[in-house]
Amino acid sequence: MAVVHVTNETFEKEVMQFEVNVLVYFLASFCVPFSFLGPVIDQLGNELTDVKVCKIDVDANQELAGKYKVETIPTLVVLEGGKEVKRSVGVQPKPAILAMLK
Repeated sequence: MAVVHVTNETFEKEVMQFEVNVLVYFLASFCVPFSFLGPVIDQLGNELTDVKVCKIDVDANQELAGKYKVETIPTLVVLEGGKEVKRSVGVQPKPAILAMLK
């Protein structure tokens, strides 16, 4: 699956109604770590077949950032059945992100 860019308007359909686990990457384009983590997230989106990978720009989607209490960028949230099961803040190496999905 390719990475899906999610907005306030598409979140329900793209994330909450999706039947597989979802990795949500909260980012901001001004954030320097974005340039390090973004390519890893893109790789995961292309490699993983059992997890949906989504990106949410917190500047453009402040409602979702507030709902998930995103205070630091980047933040990764794993949702199972629409419920948060894991969270990571800051840049993580690919193996650590994969471990979050197990």
